[in-house]
Amino acid sequence: MFSVKKLAGVAAIAAAGLVLSACSGPAADNSNSSASSSAVAPSTGGPLKVAVVTHGTAGDAFWNVVKNGAEQAGKDLGVGVDYFSDGDPGNQARLIDNAVAQKVGGLVVSMANPQALQTSIQNAVKAGIPVITINSGEDSSAAFGAIAHVGQSEGLAGQGAGQRLKAAGKTKLLCVIHEAGNIGQNQRCDGAKQAFGDVSTLQVDISNPTDAQARIRGALQSDPSIDAVLALNSQVAARAVSAAKEASSKAQVATFDLNADVVAGIKDGSILFAVDQQQYEQGYLPIVFLKLYKENGNTIGGGHPVQTGPGFVDKTNIDTVAPYAQRGTR
Repeated sequence: MFSVKKLAGVAAIAAAGLVLSACSGPAADNSNSSASSSAVAPSTGGPLKVAVVTHGTAGDAFWNVVKNGAEQAGKDLGVGVDYFSDGDPGNQARLIDNAVAQKVGGLVVSMANPQALQTSIQNAVKAGIPVITINSGEDSSAAFGAIAHVGQSEGLAGQGAGQRLKAAGKTKLLCVIHEAGNIGQNQRCDGAKQAFGDVSTLQVDISNPTDAQARIRGALQSDPSIDAVLALNSQVAARAVSAAKEASSKAQVATFDLNADVVAGIKDGSILFAVDQQQYEQGYLPIVFLKLYKENGNTIGGGHPVQTGPGFVDKTNIDTVAPYAQRGTR
């Protein structure tokens, strides 16, 4: 078991990473990542067990990195981490209910659809289980009883993207929303509009990437004045690059989040930049914080979210970031 002194050192290193550096794809992955699915309540004196329940989906590059972070933190700190995910809000709520029934020692939850998860999260809090929210749902986190939120403020991230596109001389922006009902994606587009000005939105379905590409191509063909596309997901970004080529459009693509295609696109100039919310930290840090909370009564954030972004990756720093993205930690 880690001593408090050693654990505090881990937290300090993690916090330093925040200072020095600054969702979502197809079908659900409900895999259990720990060796045992049984949970041991910390009050019995057994090891801390944490359930991480996200709205991520199978094969999605973004959520794979979140999972990697949570699992590595578990290994580093001697915490049992069970990772579950489902893109359907009702199914995600049931996963939370199952974790509560197993009397886990802590919960980490992403809230793309906060209202669908409210009862389940509040029931966890009533059961004495500390909850940390990540990624989406920042505005509802404290109201639902979570002890902290770890992520980036989506509206501010959207503003940062809009400012960069405006500084690049772009005049008309298409913001592509790929997941209906995800409040964070609307906040990103709204933030971009505040900073940029002339922004239209396009709804696509990431679970049908061919159709998403066709819809982006159609939007660019119908309005040749669009000279920038903001994707909210790294997989959509690759489709947007292809769509712009097919439409013979002058539009340049920027995106949220990294994967191998985005890294290559930044290097060859087909993608202007990526908004990096450092999702590895969204997986890793909550495990640190729950460990400290359970063993030392520590809290974090002082009522404010712990910001993991936005950072920006472009040609000036892609060579530094690329190796980390390749190993699954960025």
